[in-house]
Amino acid sequence: MNENPNPEPPARSRWEQLAGADSGAGYAARFERLAASGQDVHGEATFCTSLVDPGGTVLDAGCGTGRVAIRLDELGYDVVGVDVDSSMLAVARERAPHVPWHEADLAGVRAEDLDGAEGFDLVVLAGNVIPLLAPGTCPVTVASLAALTARGGLVVAGFGLDSAHLPAGCEPTPLAEYDDAAAAAGLTLVDRFATWDREPFEPGGGYAVSVHRR
Repeated sequence: MNENPNPEPPARSRWEQLAGADSGAGYAARFERLAASGQDVHGEATFCTSLVDPGGTVLDAGCGTGRVAIRLDELGYDVVGVDVDSSMLAVARERAPHVPWHEADLAGVRAEDLDGAEGFDLVVLAGNVIPLLAPGTCPVTVASLAALTARGGLVVAGFGLDSAHLPAGCEPTPLAEYDDAAAAAGLTLVDRFATWDREPFEPGGGYAVSVHRR
């Protein structure tokens, strides 16, 4: 046998490093304040409804407290949420106990981690999920999520490309790195926007919403 007697622990995601162990309540409260002030906090969900009809299956990858998934569930979609942060999932489960919520690392997530769910019509990564991954895990994460997407299904990721659009201390993930990971996973870019409101994307912009098809 050639087993390592002292295997290295999995790399911690940037989210785990920046947010700490009890981030769920504070994160949810921030969006509650935004909603109370009149801001639209459902832009990502609205964008998703333009891609897949109600009744479609959606995986909210990096679902956090469930803001996007819960809204899509309300609009008639068959939604599953997955996240690595147990405190965020605790809020999601309290708010929508009927939605399947799973705790798993997106880097290597499999159908078995989702009680067998796969073949999703749409996989959505909102809220800077990509740059908040553990360093070096973008390719395996995109490959794992692509494998959970139906043939002809879509993978949508929106994330900041510079410090102005990212949490303090989060290093940007170059858009080319994400595109390379998507191509290696068999995904084809079909559209790209500068915002979830579909503003045109220009090279050098600070935010991108990318739509890839499997």
